Amino acid sequence: MSIRTPLARVRGLGTAKDGTHHWWMQRVTSIALVPLVLWFVVSMLSYSHADYETFQHWLSNPINAGLMVTLLFTVFYHAKLGMQVIYEDYVRPEWVMYAALLVTQFVLFLLGAISIVAVLKIALA
Repeated sequence: MSIRTPLARVRGLGTAKDGTHHWWMQRVTSIALVPLVLWFVVSMLSYSHADYETFQHWLSNPINAGLMVTLLFTVFYHAKLGMQVIYEDYVRPEWVMYAALLVTQFVLFLLGAISIVAVLKIALA
């Protein structure tokens, strides 16, 4: 028998610990992606027939390079958040869920880092 109240026993347990932050971050990244993707689509359509030097000159503009890096970071972070929700909701047993989470987060981090380095290499060339 415990002298703790039922509220004391459940405090700090469950998704209420960090679920709200995760939910908000998914919404913030999805809202941020709307103008970033629109900027990216318009930019790529306007430079679709440009040669490499023209594109490199366009990407060497600090605003364009910054927006491109922001787009890449936001896309990969949003993907990480979304895949985490899918794994937590649908993947069982628990060790498979954790393994899938680790592999996915590693792959997304690696692809994001490679993409950002590639943008910076082109922009700073």
